[in-house]
Amino acid sequence: MPHEQCLRLGEKAKDRLRVLFLAKWAEGDGTPDKEDGTHATYHYELRETLKGIGLNIEACGRYERLFEVPNYDFLFTLFNRGGFLNSEMLAPLLATYRNVPFLGASPILRGLGDDKHLMKLAAKSRGLSTPDWEIFRRGCHEITPPPFSDGRMVVKPNASSASWGIKAVERWDDALTHIHYLHERGHDAIVEAFVDGYELAVPIVGGRGPWILPIIRFEVDDPLAIRSYEQKRHLAPSDEVVLTVYDEQPIVERLHKHAHDILPEIWPCDYARMEFKYDPATDALNFLEINLSCNLWSKKAVPFSAKCAGVEYPELIETILAHSMLRQGLITQEDII
Repeated sequence: MPHEQCLRLGEKAKDRLRVLFLAKWAEGDGTPDKEDGTHATYHYELRETLKGIGLNIEACGRYERLFEVPNYDFLFTLFNRGGFLNSEMLAPLLATYRNVPFLGASPILRGLGDDKHLMKLAAKSRGLSTPDWEIFRRGCHEITPPPFSDGRMVVKPNASSASWGIKAVERWDDALTHIHYLHERGHDAIVEAFVDGYELAVPIVGGRGPWILPIIRFEVDDPLAIRSYEQKRHLAPSDEVVLTVYDEQPIVERLHKHAHDILPEIWPCDYARMEFKYDPATDALNFLEINLSCNLWSKKAVPFSAKCAGVEYPELIETILAHSMLRQGLITQEDII
């Protein structure tokens, strides 16, 4: 019996609708790439899942397809690493220009979610706690040590995915060097105070409204380690990360409240992963960031959480897709079974 939040498309809707699946490795065979690693495997798996659902799928791995006259009804875009700054907004913007419904969230919400500094400001305005941070945008007037520069810091691009360019440092001189490194490569930099604790993910997907899936804990060998892009893409050795359902009820309740508190900043969207860090020694619960285009590979946190709730991978993908189509008026309730 499907979960009560799950949505299924009727056969007539599947026959009628044409979906463009846009992702860097949308046309690949699933073989890991030497630079993008298992991201290529992810795109292959999702393409085959969409086909298995019974949809009419065109797969494309280039942005240029969006400049052509659209002969499709819906854009299923995972192209958020296009090789240039703020590329995550291009596909949503072009789809908006063409008046084609698309997966994810509006371009302005995608921009908010991808700008770590602005998202932290939004979270604080909603009453959430965050680690101390400072933004150093490319071309800023000066770069001076923040008040927390005497402790461990995390330096990373302000708008990037999969932890590209992240570095943990102990001294301000090292932080400054990495800020310049990021600026030279065209990125704004954000510096955060390192906070102790373990990471928790709050997966949210659109079903019959905002649906908070089971909270996931990332269990790691070294709680001080910072996972790199190469490690997340399985291009380099890394400490084993074990995903487990987190069931400390008092903390789960706090996380649900925080999720509901910040939801007005990002809703409507189709799926998201909110990240927090909890320190049991101090009971501090800090908001880290929101990802509005998080990895939907079956081995990652959101599908793992869904499976723990009794939702199989194809059911999850179809629910997210149907929710997106429904909220944008491409289908009606009559198309849902």
